[in-house]
Amino acid sequence: MSGDVVNLRQFRKAKARNEKEKTAAENRILFGRTKAEKNLTKALNAKAERQLDQGRLDKSSKSEADDGSD
Repeated sequence: MSGDVVNLRQFRKAKARNEKEKTAAENRILFGRTKAEKNLTKALNAKAERQLDQGRLDKSSKSEADDGSD
């Protein structure tokens, strides 16, 4: 029934270090990009949004077509 003896203070510090390292790794992914990469992403998002808006139907043109059919 004997288990490993664990020093809680050391365990807590190790856990905090692991959490900080995990946060740092996420931040490197999110914010560790060059200006060119950020501009490319921004341009691609803008292009995708424009293409999405081009395929959108206007409600005003739909309601005018519905009113004429009565």
